[in-house]
Amino acid sequence: MTFVILQQCCNDASCTDVCPVDCIHPTPDEPGFMTADMLHIDPDVCIDCGACVDECPVDAIRADHELEVGQARYLDLNADYFDSHPTSGTYEDPSPTWKGVDFSGKRVAIVGTGPAAFYTAMELASIRGIEVEMFERLLSPYGLVRAGVAPDHPGTKTVSDLFRTAAGKKSVRVHFGVDIGRDISHEELIARHDAVVYATGASGDRRLGIDGEELAGSVSASEFVAWYNAHPDHAHRRFDLSGERAVIIGNGNVALDVARILLAPIEVLERTDIADHALEELRHSTIREVVIVGRRSSAQAAYTNPELLELMDCPWIDIELAAADAEPDDSTRAAIEAGTADSSTALKVQLAREIATKSSTVDFEGSQKKRLVFRFCMSPVEILDDEGNPDRQSATAIRLARNTLTVDEKGTVEAARTDEIETLRTGLVLRSVGYRGQPIASVPFDERRGTIPNLGGRVTDTTGAELPGVYVAGWVKRGPSGVIGTNKKCAAETVRSILSDIAGGRLTPPAMGRAELDALLQEKSPESLDFSDWSRIDKAEITEGQKQGRPRVKFIGMDEMRNALQTEQSDRY
Repeated sequence: MTFVILQQCCNDASCTDVCPVDCIHPTPDEPGFMTADMLHIDPDVCIDCGACVDECPVDAIRADHELEVGQARYLDLNADYFDSHPTSGTYEDPSPTWKGVDFSGKRVAIVGTGPAAFYTAMELASIRGIEVEMFERLLSPYGLVRAGVAPDHPGTKTVSDLFRTAAGKKSVRVHFGVDIGRDISHEELIARHDAVVYATGASGDRRLGIDGEELAGSVSASEFVAWYNAHPDHAHRRFDLSGERAVIIGNGNVALDVARILLAPIEVLERTDIADHALEELRHSTIREVVIVGRRSSAQAAYTNPELLELMDCPWIDIELAAADAEPDDSTRAAIEAGTADSSTALKVQLAREIATKSSTVDFEGSQKKRLVFRFCMSPVEILDDEGNPDRQSATAIRLARNTLTVDEKGTVEAARTDEIETLRTGLVLRSVGYRGQPIASVPFDERRGTIPNLGGRVTDTTGAELPGVYVAGWVKRGPSGVIGTNKKCAAETVRSILSDIAGGRLTPPAMGRAELDALLQEKSPESLDFSDWSRIDKAEITEGQKQGRPRVKFIGMDEMRNALQTEQSDRY
């Protein structure tokens, strides 16, 4: 399968920024970009990760099998373009053909149902003979696609259509409500499969390591995101939205998502699939300003340019940035002036400068617009409570230190704190400084990196020796990096390792098979659900959403989902 760009292409080229294999041309730095009628996807290089589909602002990209009558010509248009505009390409698929290898009866377990897990399943399901068993402790699939993508980004969530197709294959079974490590052990899993792949993501968060971080009102942005996205582990959380200012430490895309949700008019959120409990809390929020703090300059900001552009286009938000804070470090400024800077970095600086020179005071629908403030070259020093309160119960302010920037011998821009301190009053501090994986019983784990140690997806122990039959994919393999589609390439590497090990006879056949697995599931997780059950829950969520003019209303707790399933089944008969 490959993806195809259709006529409605707007030449925005945001898709070229997210493509992990550089298969979309002409790019903005190629001579023909300004005069091109549209962009094209090289069918020989495309790895069908879907990242461009998520990014396209005009819904101009389709999978080849989704083309309607009259659109098939775009397959030829894309291919013909590269006949006359050859590119060197940046990706060579090292996958062997596995010709002559019999994979019949080989069974692979995948722990998790997020993007990395499903990309792994898709790769394995394309190999005849392999059976795939997927395990998810929740009663809903898709990981961060469901519980991490902002509710006002419905287009990004359409990648789940690819995963739904994979789950529908006869060789793939999905088991919901099964907690590997608690309900079923790693040892029990490996005894019933030729290989086990852990694709559990990175649900933990990194800490700031400063005084006052334990105060009420000092929370993880990842928990806040999970709360407003109806993740059952965080639905019970309460966040103090009674102040006028929130401060976010970190300036990646998650930070921008959180800021946008905090500042969005309630009528905008009412049209999304945001959790009902979050919608009600945000309805009464008095927050009118969000401050986003980054320790280095605008050039090193962790957000992507399309995310910033979206914020700049929000009519209900005034974005403020001091002119001095918009400027990059000296090294980057020199590179920009010389024309040698990376185009993405140069655009970040350009956009920061634009923000600094444009500050709107126009009211939004009769009320004063809310404000988003970017602070660069600042680091948190301490989170404060009320003076004289020995119990340090609740955050009331945060102290920030101004940083100076230097460039080391490798060209890395480093931040160093100065004695220049500033205090901001706030009752809500959200740290957004990175995710980290969580350990699984009996599986090696690198506490420092927050990942499962591995070589090419093969899990290794503390000595570096590979553990036969145990593999890893996604964020828990490589750390929290890349877009959703990046997991496609990551999963493909892991699957190549699995198939190579099977083909080379390096894996010991399991002592038990599918029948024994089914018996174990019946014993340990008798109330587990399958994908057809989820499909009915999915339908019920969408139906409930339609009643309210929303994409869906998410069910949260296990009981709520099971009740919805029983209701849907009753309605069918």
